[in-house]
This record gives sequence, structure tokens and C-alpha cells, in this order.
Amino acid sequence: MSPATGRRQPTEDTGRVRIPADVDRPDKLLAGLTARQLAILAVAAIALWAGYAATRHLVPPAAYGAVAIPIGAVAALLALGRMEGVPADRWVIAAWRHHRSPRRLVPAPDGIPALPSFLAKAAGPHPQALPAPLRLPLAGIDPSGVVDLGPDGLAVICRASAVTFSLRTPAEQEALVTGFARFLSSLADPVQVLVRAERLDVGPAIDALLDAAPGLPHVALERAARDHAAFLADLAASRALLRREVLVVLRQPAGQASAEGDRSGRLLRRAAEAVTSLGAAGVSLSVLDGVTASGVLARSLDPAGPPRPGALAGSSAGIDEPVTLARRAPTTASFGDPSQEGATR
Repeated sequence: MSPATGRRQPTEDTGRVRIPADVDRPDKLLAGLTARQLAILAVAAIALWAGYAATRHLVPPAAYGAVAIPIGAVAALLALGRMEGVPADRWVIAAWRHHRSPRRLVPAPDGIPALPSFLAKAAGPHPQALPAPLRLPLAGIDPSGVVDLGPDGLAVICRASAVTFSLRTPAEQEALVTGFARFLSSLADPVQVLVRAERLDVGPAIDALLDAAPGLPHVALERAARDHAAFLADLAASRALLRREVLVVLRQPAGQASAEGDRSGRLLRRAAEAVTSLGAAGVSLSVLDGVTASGVLARSLDPAGPPRPGALAGSSAGIDEPVTLARRAPTTASFGDPSQEGATR
């Protein structure tokens, strides 16, 4: 806006187009409803009409309506409702699968031995109470950090730094968007960008401050260290602290190269190219080695569990033998905006 005239000055058209955050949102076909919602409502309507046509000479309309209205309401709830951001019908299907799935999963690559007859009888009509093998979608991790996904190919996990996009000038934002667009345009194989949030334990930082405080050269520094430790302790006691981690997962589908070494080498070369490409967008990317990648996957599968070896290891940590995990699980995500999750190309 011009301070002299009070009129808004025309802005330069940069040619940028806003893309919705939920790029996987299904298309709406009729009356703002998706194909899945229309199918649920159509099936319910046809079933209710068929029931009415078959029983209209036997059952009074009021009695049939007393039965049909609750059924129609349930169908409408399944088609239109959402529970915790998930469509109601998918939520019900997931709940049913969870109810029927085994409750105890154990790492048993060679299968679970046959149970004694008295245990099988004790389970009775609830076979999900018996232990079942834990199946994860990965077979192992080699020292270079290449994750073996079995029949699904290979993957490499990279850790990326965040970018303070909103604090940049319009010209800097344009340069960052251009660099990231160049990286996306160069993709020929699947890539997943994941933003993970996990609880942050400030206990080690507090202990380090209290241990170092007596050795500081000035009493004011010691007092400041103790005050900061008390502040961290109060912060951890008053709220749940979270840390965010941005990961870029590069995939190599099976069958694109004959030799295992060729596939791993091609994947690592793609990772090196991604480091250079995202560097132009202001993102620092580092390829995780076997120890660090195993720690990331372990924390993803059990966020509330104890710290895993390699979880805090640097990217240069080495190991002598490949890290092997139980067979058969991937992760998700979004780039730059921690509120979005699951941005995949």
C-alpha cells in the first residue's frame, strides 16, 4: 500500500499456484460426496427399498419405517461421519480387523512352535489370544544404511534439516520453492518425506547442567546453569515436550537391477544427488548409516520404549556386522510443515 495515496500497489505475478495440503483427498462427484460415500448411501437405499417392496403387503409402513430409519441413520453415519480425522466406515473396518487380530505378537522368524493342547483349548473361541509371529516390512539393514524391504525392494533413510520459510523475504522464498521444485521434478522413483514427533527427555540435559555447574569459573555462571536446569525441570513437569525429526526416505523398487550391489549403489547415488539438490533449497540432508537408521526405525515402532542403541549415534558411526531386524514396517510424512503428514511422491 502506498503511504502517499493509500492505494494498494499491484504485486508482481510470480506464476506460483497454491496446491492443497491434502493432495490425496478423493474427488467429489455429486452433491459434495465422494464415490465411496455415494456407494455406501446407494447400497443402503437400494437395500431399504428392496426390503420395503418385499414386505409392503405384510408389514405396515409405520412398522417398516421404525426399522428402516435406524438402518438409514447408521448408513448415513458410516458415509458422512469422521472419527479422529478418519472416515467412519474405514474406522469401523480398522476396529473390526484389530478386534480379530492376534493380541500377542512375538519376534519368531522361523514360526511359533505348536502349543500344548491345554493352551489351545483354553483359548477356545478366541484364537487371537494366542501368540502370533510379528511380521515387519523389512528384513534387515546393512552397515551403509540401506534397508532391505524384501520383495518391495530397498530404501535409504536420510535426516533433513528444517527451513524457516516464513521468515525469509519473498525473493528468498521464491528461490527455496524453485530449488525444491527442481528436486521434485528430478524424481523418477518413489520418495517419502516424513515429519515425526516424539517425546523429548530433558533429564540428560538437566543432569549435565547440574554436573557442570560447580566447575564453572564464576559464581554467576554457576547460578545461571542451576536456574536453567530448574527451568527445564519445571518445563518438563508442566507440559509434554516434543521434538520433531524430518526424514527423507528414498525407495528402490525390486526388479530394477539384477545384482544386489547394483541396486544398493544406485540407491546411494540417488541419495547423494538428493543431498545436492535439496542443498539448493536450503535443506541439509545426511544419509543415515546402519546404526542410526536402526535406531530411527526402532523409535518409530515403539516411541514409548527405552532408548535403542544407535538412536543418538552420529551419521559417521560404523558397525562391523549388518543390523538384522525381525522380518517385515515403514514410516510416513510431510516436508517443511510439521502439521502435515504423509506427503509422498
